[in-house]
Amino acid sequence: MRKLIAGNWKMNGSLAANEALIKAMLDGLQGAAPAADMALCAPAPYLAQMQVLLQGSPIAWGSQDVSAHEQGAYTGEVSVAMLKDFGCRYAIVGHSERRQYHGETDDVVAAKAQCALAAGVTPIVCVGETLAQREAGETESVVKRQLAAVIHAVGHCITEIVVAYEPVWAIGTGKTATPEMAQAVHAVLRAQLAAASTNAKRVHILYGGSMNAANAASLLAQPDIDGGLIGGASLKSADFLQIVAAAA
Repeated sequence: MRKLIAGNWKMNGSLAANEALIKAMLDGLQGAAPAADMALCAPAPYLAQMQVLLQGSPIAWGSQDVSAHEQGAYTGEVSVAMLKDFGCRYAIVGHSERRQYHGETDDVVAAKAQCALAAGVTPIVCVGETLAQREAGETESVVKRQLAAVIHAVGHCITEIVVAYEPVWAIGTGKTATPEMAQAVHAVLRAQLAAASTNAKRVHILYGGSMNAANAASLLAQPDIDGGLIGGASLKSADFLQIVAAAA
């Protein structure tokens, strides 16, 4: 299975900056097939630009969130049908920043994942523990609870999702789980998927806590780490391409 390297630009970017960044990435690939599948998840206002700049390229694109509702009186929400209008292949759901700052519960995240899947958009479902939870020895129970809600909601379609393990304490802090720490959690998630499906090996489980050009190779060498969800390093073309190359 090819690895997947997905960038999460978070609330960064502008028309000019995005164009320069994407041009640098495509120039860096020099028309060659990348060593891994690639995707960029941009803020919603820029999805039209992503569609124009990335159409026909080896880089897929997606959103950083999606509504659990199909349409209607939900001011400020973006539906999966709207994402499809702009050619989105992926939608991040349940990022720790959404859970923390917007009060998203496991059930809300599961509903969003279900909504995306039903429309043919692949949800990148984020799970992960806080520092307090890790220090209390709760890592395994937290990530299993978060993933269980999604498994329950999507049933046999579970092999169509992407999972991203993002230890909250390692996001944007420069702290990274060691490859062994990350692999231990990925193995737990893989076993949980295997209990729900005979095709658990088909599911990409990405690591997403401060993966960068320096540590990518050692993380991606682990047996259950199938790629990365990249924050800050996805805003630098050279760093992002180096992570992609490390996935070979």
